[in-house]
Amino acid sequence: MSSPVATVVSAAAPYDRAKAVKEFDETKVGVKGLMDSGIQTIPPFFVHPPETLATLKPGPEPESAPEIPTVDLSAVQGSRAAVVEQIRRAASTVGFFQIINHGVPEELVRRMLAAVKTFHEQPPEERSRVYRREMGKGVSYISNVDLFQSKAASWRDTIQIRLGPITADWSEIPEVCREEVMEWDKEVVRVAKVLYGLLSEGLGLGADRLTDMGLDQGRVMAAHYYPFCPQPDLTVGLNSHADPGALTVLLQDHIGGLQVETQQGWIHVKPQPQALVINIGDFLQIISNEEYKSAHHRVLANYSNEPRVSAAIFLNPSDRERLFGPLPELTSTDKPALYRNFTFNEFMTRFFKKELDGKSLTNFFRK
Repeated sequence: MSSPVATVVSAAAPYDRAKAVKEFDETKVGVKGLMDSGIQTIPPFFVHPPETLATLKPGPEPESAPEIPTVDLSAVQGSRAAVVEQIRRAASTVGFFQIINHGVPEELVRRMLAAVKTFHEQPPEERSRVYRREMGKGVSYISNVDLFQSKAASWRDTIQIRLGPITADWSEIPEVCREEVMEWDKEVVRVAKVLYGLLSEGLGLGADRLTDMGLDQGRVMAAHYYPFCPQPDLTVGLNSHADPGALTVLLQDHIGGLQVETQQGWIHVKPQPQALVINIGDFLQIISNEEYKSAHHRVLANYSNEPRVSAAIFLNPSDRERLFGPLPELTSTDKPALYRNFTFNEFMTRFFKKELDGKSLTNFFRK
């Protein structure tokens, strides 16, 4: 039994954030494990600074709030030019849009979301088997990719799976979601080829220009789980950031919480049944010489008693050693290249050296 003196000294000791973060990571059960333990208040290392919290408004959104564009892909059959213009406008302004009538079976959408939820709600000993911060085997279950770099952690857990150009070890992909992930990947590749064709034409290029660069070949899925947060006004589900790659295809459930930063401020990306959320990444902003814009986005901490789940596939070039930069067709004496050339390997190394802090990766590659 400890003495009263020891208790006083312990209580007065300064909070050791690094130690707390390390201990949390070593439990290998993530935020879900914290909630299962019955906590009523979030650990201090999840509390975000006042300047971040000041912009948050957890809770239902007004019906009259602005929305990001929605594009009906089936309209391509009637007027491809009109759809190209819709996507071009969205990609060059807000950098986000939703697509409907994309051809992904409704039943697969349901199964995919259910599979993500099932993985994250397995007994802790099951999901902790793949808890690791390296992607050596192509599968990694973690809480916060930037846990050790960030000023404050975010209230979510994630399973990452490498899908291309070399797929993760089949045996490493958890059986509870393996089949669904593989089917989902095939559908996303199909949809991405359609989108790249439309985006390419929106730049005044041939429909195959972006896919010829292999921009649908490098793929990683991040399937997030956002449990109920007892103090959603003190933290976030995912901090403000721009995606580093070319294009992101996101499936989100009905809970909501995803927001994108626009000229009108932060607006909700309202869940639509069967819709996929598409956003432009930093890489596509660079090679388009800023014809297209990546957008900062974030996810609010989940105030709902029901967990929020989502699955994002990040589409990138497969050749990590090839030199990339603004496409020559999009530069001229009137509009010179705004960025230097770089390898995708250098690009992603830079991304993982920084926290998800709202500072765009593009800043590191400007001329």
